[in-house]
Amino acid sequence: MIKVGIIGLGYWGPNLVRNFSIQNNATVYMVADSRTERLNLIKKNYPNVLTCTTAEELINNAEIDAVVIATPVFTHYELAKKALTQGKHVLLEKPMADSVAHCIELINIAEQKGLTLMVDHTFLYTSAVQKMKELIDGGIIGNMHYFDSSRINLGLFQPDINVLWDLAPHDISILTYLYDTKPYSINATGISHTFNGIENIAYMTLNYETDFIAHFNCSWTSPVKIRQTLIGGDNKMIVYNDLEPSEKVRIYDTGYNHKLDEDKNRIMVDYRTGDVYIPKLASTEALYGVAKDFAESILNKKEPMANSKLGMEVVRILEASQQSITNKGKEVIL
Repeated sequence: MIKVGIIGLGYWGPNLVRNFSIQNNATVYMVADSRTERLNLIKKNYPNVLTCTTAEELINNAEIDAVVIATPVFTHYELAKKALTQGKHVLLEKPMADSVAHCIELINIAEQKGLTLMVDHTFLYTSAVQKMKELIDGGIIGNMHYFDSSRINLGLFQPDINVLWDLAPHDISILTYLYDTKPYSINATGISHTFNGIENIAYMTLNYETDFIAHFNCSWTSPVKIRQTLIGGDNKMIVYNDLEPSEKVRIYDTGYNHKLDEDKNRIMVDYRTGDVYIPKLASTEALYGVAKDFAESILNKKEPMANSKLGMEVVRILEASQQSITNKGKEVIL
């Protein structure tokens, strides 16, 4: 039975406590948060779980085998480094860290000590993303041509990271999981309407050496909430709408064929519109899958699905996007 310590009881922390508490091979041993009211809530619902007010006390507890870090991104590196140095396995909230250099250092420490280092990219464990992976790997949609995501809503403005670092990790992790070719370069633009240098609207394009392209639209200032991704293949196309209660994935038998009209020197396009297929999806909570994968990876010494290499790739893209935004959308070579 793996004894887990969880640092941070904000929005996500209690969800982590709940899902680790119902694992067959793991138990929540201790939680840490500086706010006594958050600790009292855990005590009320989980009377056997120990509480403390500092991350250091939890990390230094010899009884704890694994540490889950659900704190702001700027704290991830220091907390994870301390936990790994103490011989603890680590699950980090996304994004993994605030720089690629910090990610590399954490990965090296984990590898040297034979520890599991994982990132909580929860969407990879949803039945919707798993179904899309199955469709793409099975060749159902053909060769992927594009990935176009919109993740916009009104708020919540973050005080320390821009909208791409806040919202885009979800979709970047999904793209990285579904399409295993790495991008060649990045262009990104963004604007801060609060004049504090933190962009609240941003657009990012990933360029590839193939004919594939990916685009991300992120905003904290939209009048409506949209969580939608379009994935185009040369055979079929997918619409993934995470706000749909049940029919999150739709496969469209839609496409086109083209040829060059040599006499008129123009492209002739024939369009095809067919049926729409809506697959049935499992209703298992994704975060349960994250906790399960983390525990099994520790026990079986296997690589988790949301592994540290994938987590670092997400940070690599985010770091390059910030460079591009700073330079007014200039292409950044990866």
